[in-house]
Amino acid sequence: MNDALRAALNETGYTTESLAERVGVDPKTVGRWLSEGRIPHARHRVAAAEALRRDIVDIWPDTSRRREPVWFRPWQEIERDALSLRSFESAVVPGLLQTESYARAVLLGAGTLPRGDVDRHLAARLARQSLLKRDDPPQLTVVLDETVLHRPVGGRQTMHEQLLTLAEACDQPHVRVHVVPATVGEYAGLNGPFVIATNPDHRMAGYLDNQLQGQVVSDLDDLAAMMAAWENVRGEALSHWQSVDLITKVARTWN
Repeated sequence: MNDALRAALNETGYTTESLAERVGVDPKTVGRWLSEGRIPHARHRVAAAEALRRDIVDIWPDTSRRREPVWFRPWQEIERDALSLRSFESAVVPGLLQTESYARAVLLGAGTLPRGDVDRHLAARLARQSLLKRDDPPQLTVVLDETVLHRPVGGRQTMHEQLLTLAEACDQPHVRVHVVPATVGEYAGLNGPFVIATNPDHRMAGYLDNQLQGQVVSDLDDLAAMMAAWENVRGEALSHWQSVDLITKVARTWN
């Protein structure tokens, strides 16, 4: 709940509808800013703050103390507003589906973060997962290489908990997970992980991860190549329920 925004609306006489018209968004979007405390895109924050005659940090104070890396923020805003997300991972469970202990082990194992920054990045990663618990969550489709299920990230108990949590997430109608079995030879996934987001206007954006920082992809030719890679990895994967069965079986081996 964003009480500061609600107070600003009351004092200026704006309604969710009139502010939405002024800013150039749907009234439902302003409603989410109010009821869910969501932070708008930067351009919408500026326009709303100007209309309401407030400083941005008075309405959205979290924007001055955000915990995620600066380079990740453009993608996080795309992810937050996405209608659907297609994610392929060859090495780890995607961040949106990681347990706390698994995520901590991944961050520590990367070796690129000062130990004092791990908790900050961990909090940001776990906070991102709230988008899957919204009333209007994106459709998340994940393809994993089977090696992810067998890599001992964080130890046996962490892996057991992570795989059971992953299987349970698949009970939600907006989450689908597919596993590329270890018997598959060369395929497009060997070139690395990626995510494709589709927004409510049906425009797409991509995300590529690397050792230093991620890259947001918007070039149409690059997006076409990513979609071709997606079709390849999805075509090599097991069905959703075959994958859930495999994940559950492997989880038992970690117990």
